[in-house]
Amino acid sequence: MDPLAQNVVELIRASDPDAARILAAEQDRQANTIELIASENHVSAAVMHAMGSCLTNKYAEGYPGARYYGGCEFHDQAESLAQDRAKRLFGCQFANVQPHSGAQANASVFLALLEPGDTFASLVLSDGGHLSHGMKLNMSGKWFRPVHYPLHYEAAHPAFEQIDYDAAERICVEARPKLIMCGYSAYPRIIDFARFRAIADKCGALLMADIAHIAGLVAGGEHPSPFPHAHIVTTTTHKTLRGPRGGMILTNDEELSKKINRAVFPGMQGGPLMHVILAKAVAFGEALQPAFKAYSRQVVANARALAAALAQRGYRITSGGTDNHLMLVDLRPKNPNLTGLDAESWLQQAGIVCNKNGIPQDPRPPKFTSGVRLGSPAVTTRGVREPEMQVIAGWIDRVLTAGGDEATGAPVRAEVRSEVRRMCERFPMPA
Repeated sequence: MDPLAQNVVELIRASDPDAARILAAEQDRQANTIELIASENHVSAAVMHAMGSCLTNKYAEGYPGARYYGGCEFHDQAESLAQDRAKRLFGCQFANVQPHSGAQANASVFLALLEPGDTFASLVLSDGGHLSHGMKLNMSGKWFRPVHYPLHYEAAHPAFEQIDYDAAERICVEARPKLIMCGYSAYPRIIDFARFRAIADKCGALLMADIAHIAGLVAGGEHPSPFPHAHIVTTTTHKTLRGPRGGMILTNDEELSKKINRAVFPGMQGGPLMHVILAKAVAFGEALQPAFKAYSRQVVANARALAAALAQRGYRITSGGTDNHLMLVDLRPKNPNLTGLDAESWLQQAGIVCNKNGIPQDPRPPKFTSGVRLGSPAVTTRGVREPEMQVIAGWIDRVLTAGGDEATGAPVRAEVRSEVRRMCERFPMPA
């Protein structure tokens, strides 16, 4: 364990043993499990401790050089550093690093560019979109009018379960949305940003790319950039970008940047989380280093290795594979009765953490699902490579084949749990 992290536990224990116990237990859980949740990663010690710094003490409402509180000179420098590094990283001219999350970033764009009731286009949540892209219970679906473009649903189609760009064009030309969203939460293929821009231009819309999942791959050169095609780009700063939990909005349009800045503050948020913004700056600095490109290449290589190994064992990988860091695994060909809920539970007991996830046109409800979503960013951060991904695929298959019966499944889960711990010792958390 990072000595500074251990010191934090001891410091907290001196005044609050209950909180220290929870923190120590979570540190142990992370250190001794295989993390396959596609939206999670392990930050460096520098990022983690920047988040725990004294910048948390300060209010800094406003922007660098235009604050509503005194004493912000160093906070101005921290935010400017994060902005400058973000612009270098993604090759754009304007960056707002204040959003507290990706969903907050998306909501700020809606506030900046749309009026209540306006139409926008996106991929439906059940096919890999995100709740902030028009889910009916989310602000985006309650206050605005989403229209959804589809995937290819014909099993014989060469792009089965991939975006149907021709259908997207037809739908957008007919609906005339003000905004077209691309970029997804559970989509394993390359996104054709140029084609989406052509569709946006044809129907007079702005194009927004939500690259929350693939931002690190874009920064590392493993996925095409949304620039210069997208008018606005939103992202989280964790996931493949390996920074603190937070959001960001990027653009090359000065007038759009002004609208976005006003929408973030004072439109959506008050004081920015300056300790998180400093940690964003640290993470962006790490992503600008040559080693991050090698990391991004390995993330994709590891995801492909895991997908191929699971396919060899009888599982179906939706869309036929992956081009990025994640995959959706259809469990039904292996066992028609196996649900994502069961798979998630059994694997967690074995020390392998993932999440149940619907597959395109899933017949099961979101509470159960027919699949799981797996991702490679966190294990790659620990140094795992293709041979270990083969081992992990074998563990997954052993656990799911053994099932949930206590007589037969529990011993297998316990055995795999011990093997997982040994791998974790070989590939420790970043220090």
